[in-house]
Amino acid sequence: MKILLHICCAPCAIHPFQELSKEDKNSVTGFFYNPNIHPFSEMDKRRRAAADYARKAKFNIIFGEYDTGDFFKNIGSNTEAPSRCLPCWKMRLAKTARRAKEEGFDAFTTTLLVSPYQDREAIVKTGSEISREFGVSFIDDDWRGGFKEAQKAARENDIYRQKYCGCVFSQKK
Repeated sequence: MKILLHICCAPCAIHPFQELSKEDKNSVTGFFYNPNIHPFSEMDKRRRAAADYARKAKFNIIFGEYDTGDFFKNIGSNTEAPSRCLPCWKMRLAKTARRAKEEGFDAFTTTLLVSPYQDREAIVKTGSEISREFGVSFIDDDWRGGFKEAQKAARENDIYRQKYCGCVFSQKK
């Protein structure tokens, strides 16, 4: 199966990539698309860390455009969590599904499903709706059990680990 994996950050990509790659029949490509990340210097650190991890783990990675206007347009006046999170997830998953459809991937998924700090139920519901909209399967595996081990691996391998979710509003907290 040809899978497009939305990557929010390198540490969160470790466990899902390992799990998806266990099947010899699977081909995993990363997709780094995160216009929510603020400031640009933070996004650039995360992008470089994702590229380095992809190189070390030997998988291809695609970089989507960085336009914070997309983020602000999608969240509108919803600046408080969790009301801003759902439109942000939807924006990133829709872009991933669109890319998957355009490039002939069989399925898409997201590293957001590894974090115990994200609303897994809402992400799965959103991913499933977007899957139907674009006609590309959504993999909704629960990777939260590998979160701590992946964070440990990131620390041990000197992979950049951020201190906040990404947007300007989460940065303030």
